Amino acid sequence: MEITKFTLPLRDKNLIKYSIKMEKHTTRWVLGHKITTFSPTGNYDLMVGETPAKVQGPPPHLHYSYSESFLVLEGEMEFFMDGETTIVKAGEFVDLPPQALHTFANASDKPCRWVNIHSPKGFAKFFENIGIPAGEENAQERSARPEVFKEVIATAAGYDMLLKLS
Repeated sequence: MEITKFTLPLRDKNLIKYSIKMEKHTTRWVLGHKITTFSPTGNYDLMVGETPAKVQGPPPHLHYSYSESFLVLEGEMEFFMDGETTIVKAGEFVDLPPQALHTFANASDKPCRWVNIHSPKGFAKFFENIGIPAGEENAQERSARPEVFKEVIATAAGYDMLLKLS
């Protein structure tokens, strides 16, 4: 399976920064990533992620029924899908079909911002239930503790995820 990747013309970065304004949203740290979930009216979940430099992603996993897409807004992300690794830079988009084994990380020395969409709606509950509210003390550090990873492993099936652990 190949990674579907194409570049969007991001001539005006302010267009992206200010066009994602919805009334209902929450921000949480999830496995070291700052995730803001929004409540769109359509049958999809919309998140904006901020990944600090040198932060790993979740364990390799697949979603049985969710399609998942990423648009990198700033910086770059390293994506792994079905045995292939690629660097995705600002303005590039990755489209993952259901059952595609994948993970991602920010291997660079700079932070990365990205949009994430899951369709159909429902996966945002993972971020809401596993995440640490952004305003809490040491939220980023706490979100990446071993007990959080254990919780992800124990509850993954309830979020339509199959983890591929080494």
